[in-house]
Amino acid sequence: MVMDKNQLFVTVPSFFKCPISMDVMRSPVSLCTGVTYDRTSIQTWLDSGHNTCPATMQVLDTTDFVPNLTLRRLIHLWSDQPPESDPSFKLPPPISKQEVFQSIRNIDNHADDRLISLRKIIGFAKYSDENRKFLATMDGFLPTMIGVLSNANEIEVRESIITVLDLILSEDGVKEQLKRLILKSNQNSLSQFVSTLQNGNLRSKIESARVLESIAFDAESQRSIAENQGLLNELYRLISSETDRTVIEAGLSVLIAVSTSRPVKKELVRFGIVRTVGRILSGSDTVVPVIEKALKLLEILSTCTEGRTAICDDETCVPAIVHRLMKASTAATEHGIVVLWSVCYLSRDRTAQEAVMKINGPTKVLVVMQSNCSASVRQMCGDLVKVFRVNSKSCLASYDTKTTHIMPY
Repeated sequence: MVMDKNQLFVTVPSFFKCPISMDVMRSPVSLCTGVTYDRTSIQTWLDSGHNTCPATMQVLDTTDFVPNLTLRRLIHLWSDQPPESDPSFKLPPPISKQEVFQSIRNIDNHADDRLISLRKIIGFAKYSDENRKFLATMDGFLPTMIGVLSNANEIEVRESIITVLDLILSEDGVKEQLKRLILKSNQNSLSQFVSTLQNGNLRSKIESARVLESIAFDAESQRSIAENQGLLNELYRLISSETDRTVIEAGLSVLIAVSTSRPVKKELVRFGIVRTVGRILSGSDTVVPVIEKALKLLEILSTCTEGRTAICDDETCVPAIVHRLMKASTAATEHGIVVLWSVCYLSRDRTAQEAVMKINGPTKVLVVMQSNCSASVRQMCGDLVKVFRVNSKSCLASYDTKTTHIMPY
């Protein structure tokens, strides 16, 4: 029986996976708690304002981290080993820089062994930080990659190029140059991302989402991605049809990045994004990074009338938000409060208010109010308490937000 390539799986040792991305770590680093993460994932977590260890939620004494060189070496040895144990097999040395130049020429010249050349470059990039920096700073490398991507007909070639781009994203200047080249290609490159999201394997879908997110850092790129025919829909399908949490997180990240205008928000609402996010939040196995991004996307959608209406009309969304308060992270809780404030206080939607009160939401809002939340979120909690107090027969009727304290639930 011939197996589709998407049905082939490799068993990855659990301690090789980053607890945040659940992908094999490229540059493992350890926090003061002793937990090891991939450098890019933990740096993003810390840059978002967190001061806790994602795996243990322990408050960090210091946000410094140190490279885990032993684990990194083990991962390199594991990733390079042959599928079957072969005593005569010896690890080949990484290709030389001269061979890299030749491989790039082969790719640019439409050689028959284009895919082989791309795989050599991927192996070169994976080998070390120095190699990735070398590729990122090589004159003409990125233009060649984007030029080939724009006209590639083979899915394997598209996937390989996107893998290369993903490997060097964190290098200085790459995101800006990549954005300029992709937008300059007259939508050809973006159309190739649509095709990869439709037909690529899980890894290439995740990598496509990461590349798209990396270039969506200004209004021009955000608009180009959102207006590309089919791309916004494929990004929505990425979070609505996939079950892999890493894929869902990657898709949410891109949608957050591009949902800056009302037309985009309205289009996502039309797709059914609120129902999908409500389902994600209701899942029992949803991890913290996914919860945070799901609530952040709802917060963005709640800034437009259509988004607030959809949130109120969906039977699972508001209860799921209330359920996640104080259950994931400070950031997730604050995103949730902003959404509740938008629908219950700003819109004064009676259906949403009743949904919150039905599941003891006001008590959770009080707990959040007395936690270490930001001043703006604390004010929103106060506004929500006033709304709930009007029709409440509980202690909220006489609750004094300045003097009364309750025990955490």
